[in-house]
Amino acid sequence: MKNRKLFTKILGIGAYVPEKIVTNDDLCKIVDTTDEWIQTRTGIRERRIAAADQTTSDLCVCAARRAIENAKIAADDIDLILTGTITSDVAFPATSVFIQRKLGLKDIPCFDYNVACSGLQYGIEIARSLIGLQSYKNILLVCGDKLSAVTDWQDRSTCILFGDGAGAIVLSATENEEENSIIDVLLGADGEHSEILILPAGGSREPTSRESVNERKHFLKMSGRDVFREAVKLMGNCAQEILEKNGMSANDIDFVVTHQANWRIIDAIRERLGVPSEKVCVTIDKYGNTSASSCIIAIDSLIKGNKIMKGSKILTVSFGAGLTWGAAILKF
Repeated sequence: MKNRKLFTKILGIGAYVPEKIVTNDDLCKIVDTTDEWIQTRTGIRERRIAAADQTTSDLCVCAARRAIENAKIAADDIDLILTGTITSDVAFPATSVFIQRKLGLKDIPCFDYNVACSGLQYGIEIARSLIGLQSYKNILLVCGDKLSAVTDWQDRSTCILFGDGAGAIVLSATENEEENSIIDVLLGADGEHSEILILPAGGSREPTSRESVNERKHFLKMSGRDVFREAVKLMGNCAQEILEKNGMSANDIDFVVTHQANWRIIDAIRERLGVPSEKVCVTIDKYGNTSASSCIIAIDSLIKGNKIMKGSKILTVSFGAGLTWGAAILKF
């Protein structure tokens, strides 16, 4: 087998969102805003918020169990765990080790990576590269965040945007090219814009202090206009580039799944690609921005709605803090 080329197939997908629903009307009670204002500018009606005692790894484990069940394999068949998150359970060790422990797995390698909302595309590229090197057979890719833990609930410009959730995919090695699920992945980053979406304190640059806490620097900060501009430009460019690279057009794609950050961003990407609205999956109205899990949650919703058939092609594209971005063309 070491001398044969291996491809990557998607065995199973699972998603999880917490039970608690926080509506726009609920937010109106704590910050100066209105349901109409939020919906008009973001497309969000409600979001899910984790319980106080729920950690990021708890969310991820729920999604992982569903993905493993849908993959029709045993948890013991997993031989690597990758976790994309910006809200680790603790500063260290990695959230992946808590996921491993809660799944009852032992000895298998696991690690986290931090690219914010671009976690799905980066994770797929890491997983398929490791599978291609014939290092692992079944990789559990999990993307999850408890963004409510780093959201400033006094800041009306950001607290309306975010929700909690997790998504997981089981990716497996196959020698059959017809079973290959990953047509291509395209990634990028630009550290020149690293300050426009950031959690300023708590790291080595600005360790936790009384001043950093008093100045609310342990909550995420965002320059909304800059993020909007860069998201539309970079996701649009990335989506078009990966299609052209593979000799495809938007007509060859059955569904477009963008990062669920803002309805206006999603619609701008739709217009840029020239695809009809029925080919664009939108879940932001129900869940808000759930970071890297948002694309997986959206794909899971398509599967549950029986919209994805054998042979369906999905173009997924994301944008996150860093700045990072990525696109992937997936075949089911």
